[in-house]
Amino acid sequence: MQELTSHAAIELRGIDKSFGSVHAVRGVSLRVERGSITGIVGENGAGKSTLMSILYGLYRADAGEIRVEGRPVEMTSPRDAIGQGIGMVHQHFMLVDSFTVLENLILGAEGGPLLAGGLAAARTELARLAHEYGLAIDPDARVADLSVGEQQRVEILKVLFRGARILILDEPSAVLTPQETDRLLQILRVLREGGVTVVLITHKLREILSVSDRVIVMRRGEVVAERVTSKTSAEELAELMVGRKVRFSFDKVPVRAGEPRLVARGLSLVDGRRVRVLDDISFEVRAGEIVGIAGVSGNGQTELLQVLSGIRRPTGGTLEVCGRKVDASHPADPAEMRDLGVAHVPEDRLRQGLVPAFLASETSILGYQDREPFCRNYLLDGPAVGKHCAELMERFDVRPRTPGLLSSSFSGGNQQKLILAREMAGHPRLLLVGQPTRGVDIGAIEFIRRELIASRDSGCAVLVVSVELEEILSLADRILVMSGGRIVGEVAAADADERTLGLMMTGARAA
Repeated sequence: MQELTSHAAIELRGIDKSFGSVHAVRGVSLRVERGSITGIVGENGAGKSTLMSILYGLYRADAGEIRVEGRPVEMTSPRDAIGQGIGMVHQHFMLVDSFTVLENLILGAEGGPLLAGGLAAARTELARLAHEYGLAIDPDARVADLSVGEQQRVEILKVLFRGARILILDEPSAVLTPQETDRLLQILRVLREGGVTVVLITHKLREILSVSDRVIVMRRGEVVAERVTSKTSAEELAELMVGRKVRFSFDKVPVRAGEPRLVARGLSLVDGRRVRVLDDISFEVRAGEIVGIAGVSGNGQTELLQVLSGIRRPTGGTLEVCGRKVDASHPADPAEMRDLGVAHVPEDRLRQGLVPAFLASETSILGYQDREPFCRNYLLDGPAVGKHCAELMERFDVRPRTPGLLSSSFSGGNQQKLILAREMAGHPRLLLVGQPTRGVDIGAIEFIRRELIASRDSGCAVLVVSVELEEILSLADRILVMSGGRIVGEVAAADADERTLGLMMTGARAA
């Protein structure tokens, strides 16, 4: 590695950090040039987010030195980082839903100089930043009413409002649609042109290759490579991240569809606001096939999964799930769906897939805790639960393999693998999966897709909902496209491409 100098926005020298027995960051040294976009990539658990949390003052390093603009600094809290002109946009947004955009911006900065003239001065500064960086937003809009992409825009404005010239983004596109991601990348280019230094933590190689100047690769807490982005490739970066060659596509055996496991006829749902979010949905999923549902987020896919898994009761139409008829008069709750052999991996792992304060061992049986061998005489069998979790962690490569660790202590990708392991362990007859690889690194993506294909080949009926068209094309045998709460087209995966699906999603073409 080249010798570090003082002509960089950020220099880290010999940074080391452990959490108990977990050595998260191992003597990392790196530099980030002023006015550049530097990508940091690595598998979940590689140490990249921990490293940036040290830079932002969320954690204190056990050893090493931080320099900002050539000056050695102590980062004991985020306040220190903000004082040095460093801002961080976290993967899970830190916004108050009931507050307006402007109220969120000034939250925590009420004593700052911009508020000496009242909210009017803050509003003027927000308008200036929004214009300068192409971050247009209604200052009086309630955050709860904004799209995910707009909420992220507020997070970026919030750190710029506090004077940040160095911006850290942690997995910024994990919850964005492809269209929102493209808009974000354009915003980052504008920020760079305005002299802002950007550090982009992500596992999505397309984004790194399209927007960064330089990329740093981490594996198991260490920097293993640095590359000029224009002189590398997705294949090289993936191999550096994982330590082996990574498959981007899979050869599947021809589909051998069996009996229908899920049949929807005229399914509809009217929500509490009397908005029809599902409208006359009809399709089926057979044993031994993967059906993919593509569409821009917010077009009814979430509500459809909730109805299919028993979380919500349909307003109209019927379902037949593994031989059981379900309609508005004869609903089935999630527990009954599980008894029928339905497993569900929800879109939002933090809100619906696990309880962050639960141990990993408890997460590994969530929803199945009343079954043997986990429950005996109405009491949980702790050793049996721990043994079961350890076996799942081994099979699904969950890191670290520590059943006694809190679920919140695992990276997003490892949380996802743990939830998938739980739902797939019982060999379900019907598997419902929402956004299977959202916020997951390249190595885990390969593993998860391979497991879903293996479930299909073993005779499971699999329904996958994803906003990633590449993922749908890679996994599905048949593809349904949703728009406006309706299924607007169906196409065999062999006949589909991203352009065709994109036209169907916008209503420009029907299958």
